Amino acid sequence: MFSVIVAELAAATNFSFLRGASHPDEMVLSAKALGLSALGVADRNTLSGVVRAHKCAKEVGLSLLIGARLVTQCGLTAIAYPKDRAAYGQLCRLLTLGNRRAPKGQCWLEVEDLIAHGAGMVWVLFPPDFTACGPDPLAGWGGERLVRGLAAPGSMFLALRRCFGSDDLEDMHRVRTLSRALGVRLLATADPLYHTPERRALADVVCCIREHTTIDQAGFLLAANAERHLHAPQEMARLFAGFEEAIEAQAEVLAQVRFCLDELAYEYPYEITAPGETAMETLRRQTEEGARGRYPSGVPGAVRAALDHEYELIEHLDYAKYFLTVHDIVAFARGQGILCQGRGSAANSVVCYCLGVTAVDPIKVDLLFERFVSPERKEPPDIDVDFEHERREEVIQYIYEKFGRHRAGIAATVICYRGRSAIREVGKAMGLSGDVIEALSRTLWGWSDGGPRDDHVRGELGLDPDAARLRLALDLTRALIGFPRHLSQHVGGFVITRGPLEELCPIGNAAMADRTFIEWDKDDIDTLGILKIDVLALGMLTAVARAFSMIESRYGRALSLADVPPEDPSVYDMICEADTVGVFQIESRAQMSMLPRLKPRAFYDLVIEVAIVRPGPIQGDMVHPYLRRREGREPVRFPSKALEKVLGKTLGVPLFQEQAMRIAIVAAGFTPAEADKLRRAMATFRKVGIIHQFGTKLVEGMVANGYERDFAERCFKQIEGFGEYGFPESHAASFALIVYVSAWLKKHYPEVFCAALLNAQPMGFYAPAQLVRDARQHGVEVLAVDVNWSDWDTELEGEAPIQDSMKTDELALPEACGGRAHRALPVRLGLRQITGFSEADAAKILAARAAGGKFQSVEDLRRRARLSPAVL
Repeated sequence: MFSVIVAELAAATNFSFLRGASHPDEMVLSAKALGLSALGVADRNTLSGVVRAHKCAKEVGLSLLIGARLVTQCGLTAIAYPKDRAAYGQLCRLLTLGNRRAPKGQCWLEVEDLIAHGAGMVWVLFPPDFTACGPDPLAGWGGERLVRGLAAPGSMFLALRRCFGSDDLEDMHRVRTLSRALGVRLLATADPLYHTPERRALADVVCCIREHTTIDQAGFLLAANAERHLHAPQEMARLFAGFEEAIEAQAEVLAQVRFCLDELAYEYPYEITAPGETAMETLRRQTEEGARGRYPSGVPGAVRAALDHEYELIEHLDYAKYFLTVHDIVAFARGQGILCQGRGSAANSVVCYCLGVTAVDPIKVDLLFERFVSPERKEPPDIDVDFEHERREEVIQYIYEKFGRHRAGIAATVICYRGRSAIREVGKAMGLSGDVIEALSRTLWGWSDGGPRDDHVRGELGLDPDAARLRLALDLTRALIGFPRHLSQHVGGFVITRGPLEELCPIGNAAMADRTFIEWDKDDIDTLGILKIDVLALGMLTAVARAFSMIESRYGRALSLADVPPEDPSVYDMICEADTVGVFQIESRAQMSMLPRLKPRAFYDLVIEVAIVRPGPIQGDMVHPYLRRREGREPVRFPSKALEKVLGKTLGVPLFQEQAMRIAIVAAGFTPAEADKLRRAMATFRKVGIIHQFGTKLVEGMVANGYERDFAERCFKQIEGFGEYGFPESHAASFALIVYVSAWLKKHYPEVFCAALLNAQPMGFYAPAQLVRDARQHGVEVLAVDVNWSDWDTELEGEAPIQDSMKTDELALPEACGGRAHRALPVRLGLRQITGFSEADAAKILAARAAGGKFQSVEDLRRRARLSPAVL
């Protein structure tokens, strides 16, 4: 008898894009259920799915081997399993090499590359297909070169699988002969592409999608049977009877491969700690310096208590270097005059506020720091920083320059099939007609996790969903939704390491020139506790920065986000009248219709306004109860003192993710870790509808703690709405600050606001013509584009008296100024407002005008600026 250790060491997942037909966690769970001793996950030229498999394997207690299925240009296929951390780094380097020399989404490897980077690996070679390779199947195979080049027979194996063809046993004997000739051992594998035979149909469909063909035309591209699935140990023993040595070899592989992803201990960059100080000492010093700037008359007691609490947690969790890294990037931006604002959960932190990462005082808004950092969360905090969208590239280049491209890279985004893309791809593969496919896709919206519904197909389209081909297409569509399609570049999530990034994760080319990204997305990074900083772009920050600059240069008043006078009643009057064209976040029709009902009169009202007009609160039936209570038409009652503390600010209605977490803890008995899982389920980036899994636990927990079942179910219904789109309170607070600042600019400097918005286009809801019309309605004089007066940007024309910025708001306000504290200059539209006019041609006009004065005619303009007739 052979060893009882039976494993599957050549499993591919759906991260072998458009080849595998099961998610990584499905493979792991099935292997565990079947009783396999271990599972080896090796996707085609990538490590992009291994973190998900690793996470699931840890949860269920299954031994997991992490590797990659390397396919060379000559057709050799070999799986590499790194034995230790050093070999893993080599594997990442190898994949990076193949990725960087190939177009995005491809990996070009040669046998010589495998030899050069192959030390420290266990190799599983796949023999050529003897039935399809002609008289000399070994010609051009490359396996012998790899074996001879590595010269490590004890770490090299030849894959043996049952193909169930007419010459099946003969082929297996030929593989045995080849293994003896090479001096390597056989290794039994089912070479699975899916976890259960039922997924064979989906494997066929993704094959058709990959090859741009249909099921009816695919022919021999498709597998002959459904045997490429995970098998139980007993079944493996039966299939490989007579080749027991191939199963016995599995134990030898398991004995050699000891590497685990948990060994990827993240190391923060070293440049951000001051010489002679620990990271915590540097962080304390910089924070205290910032606190003195934020509170020049002395740090309030509440702020001091919050700082001490945050210091303790940050030091305990060793996150000081994370904060310092973010502060370093923000400090660079501010030093270059680039407007930036931290948002998301970073707004919960007084440390971030004192460092200048955010401009929202969490003490005033009463935000929860544990939403940002807590001992229960086994991952670093997540700080998102928005920068002016026109200058973000300067920040990105600074990161590359300071830390090096070999240590800084952008995270990936896994592009997955959504409802419409799934039905279109499956429909084509199944041979459905174009009009049927388009009709089916129109029944879907959003992520449509369930795919087209039978009642919609029957009632709206008049089709029979039980017709054999359509039924199969609908079922396969539902299975394909959520499958990874390919990797793309994250919008701005940077990973920064102490050592070479390419030894942490493979790096690939992005579609954009000179841009690269690692293969893991933000969830994978979070799982492994790796630093990620979101360097994001926000158009309104560009507009606000331009407005501040214009106000200072033309009116002599220096402003920043922190200097804008707070809680201005006239600004709230304007907002309550829904006079908010161009104002950040509250310019849409939905927001405008809400403003007169909500009647914001204070900053926290804007926090609620930003969050309440979202699909989550609307679908959770939170909007109308809140409005009725705010208007006094419905009493505000709390079923317990504990929930009053949680929901007091929002009149008993849960509007924010943080409140949902607190309800789960104080009313339903969730642990903080469970509440954090609830938060993740509510997060908008999940898009997979898993929040319902928490319903029973939350409702039953609340009932057990004395709450009425009807109330508990209503609570969960409201929380469930967050699964569609709900805001964290901290995120809403950061956005609310920009709402107020942009509204203040519109109220007091409408000419500047208009010009700044026009110069920051494209952004927002409104076209330039609508912004100009709105400005004129507010008394702004807007002058047309004129080649003798206009610059490229829209500017203020003429000279205004420079006024003392400290006394500007105290000046007598002449009626002619529209009640404003300055005499507004007219707005001269810039050349950029001419549709189809290039900046290069504008530069020619401006240069000619500067050299020879104003133009006298079109002919004079064309001659001096040397413009082609097509331009004029």
